[in-house]
Amino acid sequence: MPVLKFEDESFRIRGAIFEVYREIGCGFLEAVYQECLEKEFHSQEIPFSSHKELLIYYKNKPLQQIYRPDFICFNQIIVEIKAVAELTNEHFAQAHNYLRASGLELGFLVNFNHHPKAQIERIVK
Repeated sequence: MPVLKFEDESFRIRGAIFEVYREIGCGFLEAVYQECLEKEFHSQEIPFSSHKELLIYYKNKPLQQIYRPDFICFNQIIVEIKAVAELTNEHFAQAHNYLRASGLELGFLVNFNHHPKAQIERIVK
């Protein structure tokens, strides 16, 4: 069986996500989940930065536009959160673009407005 990239870190991130969902459930705005997940990452000592600016380049020249993923954990995993009825192709494209812009290889697209548990999609570059 192949080993997943960043398996231990992924397990810890997923655990924090499920803990937030267990505590407050679905139905809140994305900003509420952002704040709760920040608190949970701190509580579980998961290193992260939130809304870190990622430069975008066109033909090796930086653009004025920037991306800001919700979280970058362990300096290597992007976590993008949503609170929507269902994830769409645009959400997946956004996560893929964050990976491309950052040069990172792994991301999680999380939907907290999913029942009966948070939906976590693993995105690999």
